[in-house]
Amino acid sequence: MPELPEVETVVRGLRPALVGQRILAVDQRRADLRFPFPTDFARRLEGRRVEAIDRRAKYILARLDDGMVWLAHLGMTGRFLVGAVERATSGQAGHNSGWAITSAHDHLLLTVEGGATVTYNDVRRFGFMDLIAGEALEASTHLKALGPEPLSDAFSPGYLAARLTGRKTPIKSALLDQSVVAGLGNIYVCEALWRAGIAPERLAGDLTKAKIDILVPAVKAILEAAIAAGGSSLRDFVHADGELGYFQHSWDAYDREGEICRRPGCGGVMRRIVQSGRSTFYCAKHQR
Repeated sequence: MPELPEVETVVRGLRPALVGQRILAVDQRRADLRFPFPTDFARRLEGRRVEAIDRRAKYILARLDDGMVWLAHLGMTGRFLVGAVERATSGQAGHNSGWAITSAHDHLLLTVEGGATVTYNDVRRFGFMDLIAGEALEASTHLKALGPEPLSDAFSPGYLAARLTGRKTPIKSALLDQSVVAGLGNIYVCEALWRAGIAPERLAGDLTKAKIDILVPAVKAILEAAIAAGGSSLRDFVHADGELGYFQHSWDAYDREGEICRRPGCGGVMRRIVQSGRSTFYCAKHQR
């Protein structure tokens, strides 16, 4: 599933095509994705000017000139594609992506003032969309329980220490809890814990101040590096122009089971365990 860096990359790819432009036509090709589209969704988008596009956690937020916010979540295989991105026939690769991007899964097509086209493509249809009044956005079911953004000043060692106090869950599970910190996912939590030298099974409430002081900057550094690389392309994620992200080539922990740890001087062997149904990759030698 696309995580924060991938969603941020999509947001940055959509801005040049949409911000300041009016949506001229919307071709909604089905009634639902993971959930039904909002009532009269296409009609309510048509004619609206996009004032801004930003992100909260893993949600894309397009702010419209009537005060409504078009919220989109990519789910597992959702992607926005801008312009004339080539479509593959079944089983063939899409435009420079290495993965099939077939028109059969184009569920929403927008024609935008200025000539751009924006398509939402979703093979498994686990994504979803909503229209929410701007003043009600933070109190909506999607956003109301979210913790601070990990790249914000609000996500600090002091904040995290307070949230972890007394918690008996593993630190990896605590960091994946969206009410603790918003937008972190499996890949980047594995990477941050590897960088901070913290074992993923260690109880969150047992972390020392010294470890938390290392962990918070590690989270921020991993996310910033991943955003700079355009995110990670594991299976389905591509940029809005159909290109791949490249951060998967910089993974130090994720998907490296059996390899020698890349930490200088460590020499440990990377292991894989399953936590809450998800693969965790770590080095038992230097992560304690």
